[in-house]
Amino acid sequence: MRRWAEFVLRHRRAVVAFWGLVLVAGVLLAGRTTDRLTIDFSLPGQPGTVTAHKIEAAFGSGGDTSPYLVAVTLPAGQTITGHEAEVGRAFAAVGAAVPNVRVIDEANTGDKAFRTKDDRTAYAMVFYRFNPSPSQKLLTDPIQVAAAKALPSGATVGVTGQDVLASGGNDSGGPGVLGETLLGAVGALAVLAFVFASFLALLPLLVAAVSILATFVMLLPLTYATDVSFIVQFLVALIGLGVAIDYSLLFVTRWREERDRGRENHEAVVVAMERAGHAVVFSGVTVAIGLLALVVLPVPFLRSMGYGGALIPLASVLTTLTLTPAILGGIGPKVDWPKIRHENRASRFWSRWTAAVVRRRWIAAAAALAMLGILIGVFFGIKIGLASSESLAKNGPAYDTLQTLERGGVPTGALTPMEVLVRTDQAGPVAAELGKVDGVRGAFVPSGPAGNRDGQSIVVVVPDHETVNSKSIDVVKRVKSVAATFPGVTGVAGIGAAQIDFLHAVYGNFPLMLTIIALLTYILLVRAFRSLLLPLKAVLLNLISLAATLGLMVLFWQNGHGSNAIFGIAATGAVTFWIPIMIFAFLFGLSMDYEVFILSRIREEYDAGHSTDEAVIEGIGRTGRLVTSAALILFLAFAALASGPGTDLKTLATGLGLGILIDATIVRMLLVPSLVSLFGKWNWYLPEWAARPLRVQPSSPHPEQPAPGPQPEPQPPMG
Repeated sequence: MRRWAEFVLRHRRAVVAFWGLVLVAGVLLAGRTTDRLTIDFSLPGQPGTVTAHKIEAAFGSGGDTSPYLVAVTLPAGQTITGHEAEVGRAFAAVGAAVPNVRVIDEANTGDKAFRTKDDRTAYAMVFYRFNPSPSQKLLTDPIQVAAAKALPSGATVGVTGQDVLASGGNDSGGPGVLGETLLGAVGALAVLAFVFASFLALLPLLVAAVSILATFVMLLPLTYATDVSFIVQFLVALIGLGVAIDYSLLFVTRWREERDRGRENHEAVVVAMERAGHAVVFSGVTVAIGLLALVVLPVPFLRSMGYGGALIPLASVLTTLTLTPAILGGIGPKVDWPKIRHENRASRFWSRWTAAVVRRRWIAAAAALAMLGILIGVFFGIKIGLASSESLAKNGPAYDTLQTLERGGVPTGALTPMEVLVRTDQAGPVAAELGKVDGVRGAFVPSGPAGNRDGQSIVVVVPDHETVNSKSIDVVKRVKSVAATFPGVTGVAGIGAAQIDFLHAVYGNFPLMLTIIALLTYILLVRAFRSLLLPLKAVLLNLISLAATLGLMVLFWQNGHGSNAIFGIAATGAVTFWIPIMIFAFLFGLSMDYEVFILSRIREEYDAGHSTDEAVIEGIGRTGRLVTSAALILFLAFAALASGPGTDLKTLATGLGLGILIDATIVRMLLVPSLVSLFGKWNWYLPEWAARPLRVQPSSPHPEQPAPGPQPEPQPPMG
């Protein structure tokens, strides 16, 4: 790392110029990159997806989309009976005016299940063709306008459905990616101003801006090679902001420490690169490992987030280890003004805190494990799926329309019907049998092109309740089982079928993903810490922290203890199917950052001759404020992400934010110091047989005396 630092310092003007060009290119190309992102949660090769694609190919719409529900309500004193033809014309007008939709209603099924029990409201299911573009608008307005033109006199029309409810009834809301990034940057600047108390606080923000735009530049070629999920843009902007600032914060803090020890500027930059640079590299690699492990999952959108997300730590490490030292080597001392805060001694608060934890190591470890254990117990009640309709909206036209239908006896299962693709000659018998399945409200075979084309038919199956999570899909399994007994049945599609496929494809492969991440991270950290025990502890604590985070999400979102008070969103009843796996992939690496920051410094202090307890106290005394500040910056970035529209993004953001706080407080500042103190000399054991293939020096503990507490500060001379 010394030679790299010397190279950067010799060519610092060229380095700054290069990143200046990248900054300009990022500004010009970021928009093109985001325009090429897609929305696609399909699972190629899975039964539900295969059937859905066949339905879309044969009928032009449906299969992998939940339908819009269009409700026509007649004025008081009038009933659907006697006005069937006029109401039918309103629904037919939707099919004629809106392209690529199929309308299923009483007119083409002959079933009165498509009206409410008071006979005042009739509804239709409008299946549409999925559009992967993030800029695709909802069909709410076109559907409503088309139906309104053909309404009976005095009647009203409403449109609802999973997509409409999830959006709050419109396509706007939230500050957008740029606005969220600026919100996160303002919060980060406040923290950095407190940490540095000088204009140096602007440097990590500059590095983060360059890193984010560099990531968008690197992401653009990837969008031509494969579809990349629209979620990546939020991750690049907000996680990129936090990670780049964290790495730059670590580097700049170490540079200031070396300056305060009396080193001249050039040497301070070199030493910072040798010490903090190693931690940055190892941290970046651990984050990348967690994300790249997503590629083992047979799910394109998760793989794209793995590829795209891995660019975040790559860009952050590159900018931190080139642009940061280049600037510090030139104008660093001038920018570090007014220099109110100094780094020539460890934090008094964190030294005293850690000394207290070390003295009461058993109590501290037990208390931390008890708190985490409670949350882990809650985690085992998790439901994987989609947010329930109750949590998607509490007001607005879509909510009012759904309430009208529910009060009229229409089951919420109408929001998530199943579509069974079957040979036409078998459609009637299949529908009759599926209508008898426990948990099914009705099964219909629409007449005409909406349900029959080229010898194939669709049986629409409406369950009693919406099939949106792992605890509500049993009815889908029963339908699939019964349908499989009939000849001519191709398969079952719909939201519930997709849930089954996702649970099988993703969580069925999760053990492989976990093994890859844990093994690669362990090997990497053995080399970083020169220890067999410290990396094992780091991996296990990360898994414990992640399980506790998911338990907190179950409390906050699934059970609604906090979501309603903070966001006005009722209990979701489930955690969206892709979010736990994303939280695992990101948090495993992000939280390992703090482990690397802390243990690298503890190892450094131990190698300098301190005892284990002294090394723990000094190491956390030096890194405690840094880790807390870094965690707070990431938390603020995730809080900015949570300000965006959509329950799913809010869930992801709060999960990441809460996970960072749990990890940086309970785990890193309570459990880590207590356990390292308890393990004593075993922390530092690395035999020759393990060190040789990793090309590092073997390690063994040196004689030590335990430290009773922090040393008193030297008093200034009198006179």
